[in-house]
Amino acid sequence: MRIAIFTDLYLEVAGGIPSSISAQKQELEKIGHEVTVFCPGKKMPSEKNVILLPTAKFLKINGAPLARWPKIVVKYVEEKFPNFQTDFDLIHVHYEAGASIAAIMLAKKYKMPLVQTMHGREDMAIAVNVPHPFKTLAGFVLNKIHKHYLAGFTEEVKIKKDDYLAPTIAQTKMWELMVREANCADEVITPSEHFADKLRHYGVTKPITAVSNGVSDEIVSKTNWKVRKLSKDSDEPLKIIWTSRLSKEKRILEFLEALKIVKEKTDKFFFTALGDGNELGFAMKFAEDNKMQDNCDFKGAIPHEEVLKYLETQHLSIINSYGFDTQGLTILEAAAVGLPVIYCDKDMDQVVLENGGLRAEDETPEKMAELILDIIEHPAIIEEMSKACFKNRNIVLQSTQIKNLLKIYKKVLDKSTS
Repeated sequence: MRIAIFTDLYLEVAGGIPSSISAQKQELEKIGHEVTVFCPGKKMPSEKNVILLPTAKFLKINGAPLARWPKIVVKYVEEKFPNFQTDFDLIHVHYEAGASIAAIMLAKKYKMPLVQTMHGREDMAIAVNVPHPFKTLAGFVLNKIHKHYLAGFTEEVKIKKDDYLAPTIAQTKMWELMVREANCADEVITPSEHFADKLRHYGVTKPITAVSNGVSDEIVSKTNWKVRKLSKDSDEPLKIIWTSRLSKEKRILEFLEALKIVKEKTDKFFFTALGDGNELGFAMKFAEDNKMQDNCDFKGAIPHEEVLKYLETQHLSIINSYGFDTQGLTILEAAAVGLPVIYCDKDMDQVVLENGGLRAEDETPEKMAELILDIIEHPAIIEEMSKACFKNRNIVLQSTQIKNLLKIYKKVLDKSTS
């Protein structure tokens, strides 16, 4: 197959979406398919078959480059690929901004099969990241732009405020955007069933299949990963690692609040944060203000190879997101190398490997602190969880998940030729 992947998040930004796309691309190419990624970016990538789309000079999404207006992107792609319709068999879209909108426009123009992956909750992104006076305006503007370009491609769904997941006007507008994006596709992919259920609730009518983000098989094969162990009698501290962006939606400051509570009881822990983000400075200041420098190390963004080196020596990985319907590829990656996870979002019960992690009773720093203190008091649980990760890790490998993805590709191709 010849697959055109369009994504707004890939180059010059860390995170689960770029990592999952990269792993998909590698695995598809390994088994003989041709994959071309179309994405915004400022620097020419060393990776083969990555096409830089026209990119805004100054605007960014959480530090990521932003594609220019969709019509400009469409024109550029058509100039570069004058036989686009026959150069590719299908289009797979990740995300919902300019590059993704352009991909839908191309798919509709040339009547090509279209698969859409919905990675997470854009309504929560607005709620968390946009300052209060501008939330409603941002929701209106983003939805209006999205609707302008995709009008006529699918039936419009009007969403009213409710007590479920759309308590504000801004969030209703982002749900309308997400539903429209999904309903433009032939098949929709989500990383979990709980997100699929929420999309259906708000009006997605296209078939939705949950396909887990996949961890590159090479990560598992390159290193002789060990079962994690910590003895109660050891002087070694409990080592916890963070490998996500340091941002509001990831709730880094709430996790540091939990560690502050832990430190009031014991010094027997060490926290390493790998990643950049708009909360990095605040996080470092919080640690300094609360005299936690000896227990915390903020490394910033580092190459993925170095991240894997850090994973070798840790006892636990942490994801502190709540309500974002994220799957947390970094957590699946940790689990694949035998590293248990602690988390707080009940929805993540569906995606954490069986017996491979522990959830705090709720999302508060107090309950996360209780969980960490209990693990410090009973560290044998770490070995049990690590062994469970190794037992079940084939589930999260890309070689496993790519089979599910190929079934969806075959389904849309069969539909288009029938």
